[in-house]
Amino acid sequence: MTLIEAFKTAREVRLAARSGAFRGSTTGQCDQYIQANLIIVPSKYAKDFRGLCQRNPVSCPLLAESPAPGDPTFPEVAKDCDVRKDAPGYNIYVNGKATQIDVPNIDSLWTEDSVAFLIGCSFSFEGTLATAGLIPRHTELGINVPMYRTKAALMPSGVFGGNMVVSMRPYRGEEVEKVRDLTRPFSRTHGEPVAWGWSAVKALGITDIHTADFGDAPVFREGEVPVFWACGVTPQLSVMSSPDVKGTVIGHAPGKMICLDLKCADILEQQ
Repeated sequence: MTLIEAFKTAREVRLAARSGAFRGSTTGQCDQYIQANLIIVPSKYAKDFRGLCQRNPVSCPLLAESPAPGDPTFPEVAKDCDVRKDAPGYNIYVNGKATQIDVPNIDSLWTEDSVAFLIGCSFSFEGTLATAGLIPRHTELGINVPMYRTKAALMPSGVFGGNMVVSMRPYRGEEVEKVRDLTRPFSRTHGEPVAWGWSAVKALGITDIHTADFGDAPVFREGEVPVFWACGVTPQLSVMSSPDVKGTVIGHAPGKMICLDLKCADILEQQ
């Protein structure tokens, strides 16, 4: 499917991340399986964060929540999963400020009060795009997807608010409708693009399309336009934008997802 070496199953990715053998982006990995963004909050914020997902389902499509505070497993979506170790990297926020970036595990930071949420990731539909001959550029090049802050406001919930983050994949103008059609059914992993074309850059409030806020810089070819999807890094920007979020919050390092045992076909069949 891709020009990078890929694990076939989600469990293989999780185990490689857990052992420290794999620290890279999960783009192009286990392409038949669903990938998820991760956010971990103190239990007092769980209701507010759940509300953020309910009010902003395109940016924050909630797949699963910890069975109970302090439980790092998600048996219904990933056998033997341990979210403290199974992402290739994690970001740490204290009182809304990033204090550690891309650490390999969070064993020492997980507490009996921690509640984890899994948010659908657009990497999940990249295999479908590739099968249709629309290989995402970052996957082709073996780099991370570009992600940008926008001025599009979220509907707030309790202590959480802020603006949407988008991911971007370049395509030729005549390919955009097919890209929309292929990704639309993946509503639990952001679905179809929220904007596309050069006019969308200004409309979203992106000041420099060539400099990503997260991930790697984009690579455009002649005749291509930017195509933007809502992105699961949005909750981390919300944490940084919300002055009332106190204590330690943890997220995946952008581009380094928790890979689930749910298959893409299963997600589509549930709609």
